[in-house]
Amino acid sequence: MPPRIEKSPRSSMRAPLGKELLYSGVLCAGIGPLLYYFIQKGLSRTEYYQMALEQLHSHTKALEALGSPLTVHRLPMLSQDHSVDINSAQLKIPVSGPKAKGHLYTRSSRGAPFQRWHLQEVILKLQDGQQIPVFRRSEAEK
Repeated sequence: MPPRIEKSPRSSMRAPLGKELLYSGVLCAGIGPLLYYFIQKGLSRTEYYQMALEQLHSHTKALEALGSPLTVHRLPMLSQDHSVDINSAQLKIPVSGPKAKGHLYTRSSRGAPFQRWHLQEVILKLQDGQQIPVFRRSEAEK
């Protein structure tokens, strides 16, 4: 009769379910903010986003209304005011200065994928209801 080999009681036990859930929760809690950060960083580097901010920075009346220094805030990711697809982009960019807060509404388009983006319109809407047209593409440019 061959000798009987006994397993230690710990070798066949799995980690309690609570620990697995805890580790999964910590992993998800860490990945969520990291994913949000990379999406924000990617959006802020897009051509249509950069062009809209360039227009704002060169518009004297808009800068006077907001005051200096100008702060561009993060885009709210779940906003229904954002729409980006392969040929068009619409954003609502939160901005503020010492004098006022508001949103920069932008519309951009392009003829086909991999072509340059073209701003269509940029409007600064302040919290007090004032609207400042920052940029509008003329019919001749289209």
